[in-house]
Amino acid sequence: MSTYQLAQLNIASMKEPLESPSMADFVANLERINVLAEASPGYVWRLQDEAGDATALRPFGDDVLVNLSVWRDVQALSDYVYKSAHTEMLKRRQEWFSKVSAAHMVLWWVPAGHRPCVEEAAERLALLREQGASAQAFSFRQAFPAPDTLAALLVE
Repeated sequence: MSTYQLAQLNIASMKEPLESPSMADFVANLERINVLAEASPGYVWRLQDEAGDATALRPFGDDVLVNLSVWRDVQALSDYVYKSAHTEMLKRRQEWFSKVSAAHMVLWWVPAGHRPCVEEAAERLALLREQGASAQAFSFRQAFPAPDTLAALLVE
């Protein structure tokens, strides 16, 4: 069992304010999708405010929503993102969010029990944008194993 867990950050630039009618379906589904995440195998933690989501937290700008969470591993997060009802939201993201040219999602390994702050997540996203995928900041497309996975392979 790994002594590391997977942290993930994704950000999205809203086309309209959260209170606008065009965002109503997104807002209406937030609680359902958050509950789904929390019930998913491998889920560990997510950033949330007093309302139970992170929509009031805007560290990347007034129109940018942030999602920061920790998972057991890449497979657990991937299964939630791409093999659950979460995919319904992914298919509709163009309705609510602007397309960005730079990376908007980053993954990195943290020691088990660590809860990354938004500043740490922003640093990892900047690292991915500036230097590309590495063991310190990567994506689903080019994932890296947990640091102790490599050590375990060398011992065997």
